Amino acid sequence: MNSRFLACLATCLFMLIAAASAEDAPPDALIAVSWNETVLRVAEAEDGFLTLKGLRTAAMLHVAMHDALSAINGRYEQYAYRGSNPEADAMAAAAQAAFVVAAHQYPDKVNAFTELREQQVASNSMNARQQSGFELGTAAATAILEERGGDGWNAAAEYDWHPMAPGVYAEFNEHSGTPEGFIFGAGWARAKGFALASPDQFRSPPPPAIQSDEYTQAYNEVKSVGRFQSMRRTPDQAHLALWWKDFVENSHNRLARDLVDREGLNLAAANRLFALVNMSIFDAYVSSFDNKFFYNHWRPYTAIRWAANDGNPDTAPEESWTNLHRHTYAFPSYPSAHGTASAAAMSAFAHVFGDDYEFTMRIPVVDIAGPFSGKIQMQPATRSFSRFSDAARECALSRVYLGIHFRYDSTEGFVLGQKVGQNALARLPVKKPTTSKSDSD
Repeated sequence: MNSRFLACLATCLFMLIAAASAEDAPPDALIAVSWNETVLRVAEAEDGFLTLKGLRTAAMLHVAMHDALSAINGRYEQYAYRGSNPEADAMAAAAQAAFVVAAHQYPDKVNAFTELREQQVASNSMNARQQSGFELGTAAATAILEERGGDGWNAAAEYDWHPMAPGVYAEFNEHSGTPEGFIFGAGWARAKGFALASPDQFRSPPPPAIQSDEYTQAYNEVKSVGRFQSMRRTPDQAHLALWWKDFVENSHNRLARDLVDREGLNLAAANRLFALVNMSIFDAYVSSFDNKFFYNHWRPYTAIRWAANDGNPDTAPEESWTNLHRHTYAFPSYPSAHGTASAAAMSAFAHVFGDDYEFTMRIPVVDIAGPFSGKIQMQPATRSFSRFSDAARECALSRVYLGIHFRYDSTEGFVLGQKVGQNALARLPVKKPTTSKSDSD
């Protein structure tokens, strides 16, 4: 009798715990969350986010899901697929759309993707609505894959090296850990954005002249607070410099997953957030790299070590200077791509939740120095903010304390990112007003 009672009690407790867990996020939203996390994990394992492939895949995947869901509920404008099928099953459509895109981009992982899809919708026991959803998901995925075909995400581009001159980007392969003559990201400047009319749609103003007061102030600031051992950099500045090193597509998608869970967004709203975040980050990289190679501005590492030749009497050189990051990226400095990408993504969060929003963000692990240098655990692993725009500003300025950007690089990155983010928002507008909190924009 006691054993039966205990078994019954255990069953009831399990059901209560399961019900409580389900309240964290609507079950259907977990489809978007799980595909987001899975495809980015695959991308990181393949190339460490050193190409646009993973970010592009995440953006296409969520756009395909968005178009399929919008074909059912008619809530938002569609991006690539324009059909309508209000009778289709939403969960089946979303899962299949994600599967088709992911399997197309990472065919060697098709078994893992199949297993994930089967956990969400069992294909061997589908009803008519689910079968219709599968067909819809396939159509939506096919549309975005065709639309993005030949978008130049991995195209090579020639780079003309220039003789050493004040303000001009110069090679420093000993600090970037790259082969002589290597340049990173020149092709990114020519890729097709998701919402950009062209890579140069948002042309940044030129960086300050080397003789100007603005340059002098920025030079002396990064030389002081960005050096490897700095007496002026506070412990909090050191923490935020290292903490923000995580790739934006990794850290900001993690934040999106956390906020979907916190706010209990439904599938359509959660997936639209993921689509906006990843479209914005992709376009931010395209726009910032277009500006980088247009202005070809030098990095602090070169500027400080070569300052004796810059013609500015107020920029004292230091030939052995190195930065907190212990690495300098092998592409021009202005504007900050990291700052641009974060500001663009944070614009999507502000659009959905409002800019005045208290949240805590998690970045548990970052690179020790540059890519493939090993990992370190961040202590603490979280930082808290009252506004999304505050977080974006801090992210941009973190690169100054890390010693890899001038302040004007970071400031313009933030401004450019907001423009790119707002531009991306216009590509997935609401078609019909909603009243549900979980559908709010």
